[in-house]
Amino acid sequence: MAQNSTKLLMLIDDEPAQCRLISAVASRAGYRTIFVRDAETAIATLGTQDGMMLDAIILDHWVPGPESTELIAELKSRRPALPILMLTADASISEAVNAVRAGAIDYLIKPVAPEQLLQALSAAVENSKQAGELQPLSEKISAPLEFEEIIGSAPAFRAALAIAAKAARARVPVLIEGEAGVGKEVIADAIHAASPRAKQPFLKVNCSAISGNLLDSVLFGHEKGAFTGAFDRKIGLLQQAEGGTIFLDEVDRIPPETQVRLLRFLKTSEIQPLGNPNSFQIDVRIIAATNRSLEEEVRKERFREDLYYRINVVQLTIPPLRDRAGDIPGLARHFLTRLALQPGLRSLGITDEALNLLSNYQWPGNVRQLQSVLFRAAVMCDRDALTCDEFPQIASFVANSGETKPRLLNNQEGIGVTLYAEDGNLRPLEEIEADVIRLAIGHYRGRMTEVARRLGIGRSTLYRKLADLGIDNAA
Repeated sequence: MAQNSTKLLMLIDDEPAQCRLISAVASRAGYRTIFVRDAETAIATLGTQDGMMLDAIILDHWVPGPESTELIAELKSRRPALPILMLTADASISEAVNAVRAGAIDYLIKPVAPEQLLQALSAAVENSKQAGELQPLSEKISAPLEFEEIIGSAPAFRAALAIAAKAARARVPVLIEGEAGVGKEVIADAIHAASPRAKQPFLKVNCSAISGNLLDSVLFGHEKGAFTGAFDRKIGLLQQAEGGTIFLDEVDRIPPETQVRLLRFLKTSEIQPLGNPNSFQIDVRIIAATNRSLEEEVRKERFREDLYYRINVVQLTIPPLRDRAGDIPGLARHFLTRLALQPGLRSLGITDEALNLLSNYQWPGNVRQLQSVLFRAAVMCDRDALTCDEFPQIASFVANSGETKPRLLNNQEGIGVTLYAEDGNLRPLEEIEADVIRLAIGHYRGRMTEVARRLGIGRSTLYRKLADLGIDNAA
């Protein structure tokens, strides 16, 4: 990122160690950090010369003073355009709901990986002139899905799922490629759940979140005294995953020396903890993921070619969401159903017009961004259904893109009978019933006996309804 001048970050936190860590990470992106220990000082700082130049605020959930959500609301009332990120050790979704309602645009769980923090901070500042709906929430509201529960009908996506389901039964390594946010971890979860190892450990490692000199120890373990600071023996994640699966996310970030050790493991199934003269065999399956082309990384000599072929026995390429827009209605309804189960949220519908709008957006953050957008909209919505009004910035992007496709999604894309009016309220039952009958007549090409049978009513009842609802049976 090009820096014309130093950006300014205010960190509201009373933990010195964490302040030093966040300051060091933020400095990599060109930020100077102002440290504030409590709510009163934070509010006062907004009025100072530095405070007027702030680009972002990071707030620790347990900072002394008023409740964190009250402080967020107060800061937003004074500086509405200033992006605020909350940092907390509490992973409950109720805290995320409260933070977003108060005005936070992101919610990060401690300990946060440096790359994750930088990504969230960059997204917050770059998009600070846009409303919150396009801001990505870093934490996903998710639970592992089985293959049959994964939403998607696009041919390329279904082909990748079919390969994954077949590969799940084998021990071979799997490489999942795709842009950030397409659902690589969801596929990895499904592979493990469908494998004979499903009841065994499934451990996950984000290779970009661990410094290169520590990744060896994290994966392979170390003995006491193996290096400066190794005060105790540590069992590596590979050994902890014995009999199960380990997921290496952003595998392209593994440093060269660790690539050598990983290659040896894939060849021999043996590991050798740092400082241990002996090696021993373990049984662990590797699933790797990357948002880059690993083949390109090999050509650029940033990734070992022999390791690439070992890790790429089965390769899956997950298409971006923009290439499977027909899946958006089903995904949206799926996410809203799951959100309704979370504390502080309720069941919401979504209008056809809103689904059309979402289907015309390009989704650079893919499925993860769609989920975040729907979460934010659900938190703020006070109607029975989400409408286009909940997505004004997406509407603006679509309108200004020059690529607007004013189309109605067809039934195969997940739209059937419209349940909600444009204002988000439910349509009258009589209108919905009339639409269902019209749909059935069209679907069964006017064969009224079949229409009545499929609707579960008698033929005479069907004709009576046609008369009462003013429907032409040729409709």
